[in-house]
Amino acid sequence: MLALKQALSLVSTNTLGGWQPSDETGLEAWYKFQTGITLNGSDVSAWADSSTNSFNMLQATASEQPAYNSGAIDFDASASQSLQAASDILLSGVFTVGVRLFPSASMVIVLGDNTTTNEFFKITNSTSLRFKTDGSYVDITVNDGDLIADNYLVITRNSSDLVTLYVNGVAQTDTETLAGTVNIDAIGVRSPDANPYDGTISEVQIYDTESTALTANVNTYLSNL
Repeated sequence: MLALKQALSLVSTNTLGGWQPSDETGLEAWYKFQTGITLNGSDVSAWADSSTNSFNMLQATASEQPAYNSGAIDFDASASQSLQAASDILLSGVFTVGVRLFPSASMVIVLGDNTTTNEFFKITNSTSLRFKTDGSYVDITVNDGDLIADNYLVITRNSSDLVTLYVNGVAQTDTETLAGTVNIDAIGVRSPDANPYDGTISEVQIYDTESTALTANVNTYLSNL
């Protein structure tokens, strides 16, 4: 237990021996389940990036540090809890983003940028995810499942700027088109400290690549957490 007071570097055994996000050259950032967590008591002051790019997510303000809950990061929107990196992850073209999460409310930011406005992925209600970048946005309507539930989500953008949402491994019928450079420097908030996330997030994977094989691998990996 003493080790938990300093940092947590556990590995989820059900993903060992197979594909890993670190196998991908396009891995931009990886906030890995039960790994790279620094605790301030029972709260999270940092979630280290398990890629080689060091986009470490930090929170110096004690009251805004989310709790650690059985391997998941537990955010309280009423306390405006979030984690933020010192520099932006930039996705100018194709991308793949995977998240394992269990939100407790709608109108919450999953990933965003707290220094650049109009950059975020937001759960607007139980059946709609909003992706906004460079001042423009699209809403993707869910036809298979409920976004306010224990889910794994994968969002992809291909070379034609087609944006597709997968909910628990199922591609949603509604696809949208949106170009622009995506800025991400925060988990659970957007600029200016708006729409804080409420609920848990267990893992985040961000790639500057997109392919059928990568999407399948990310979905399978997240399903096993």
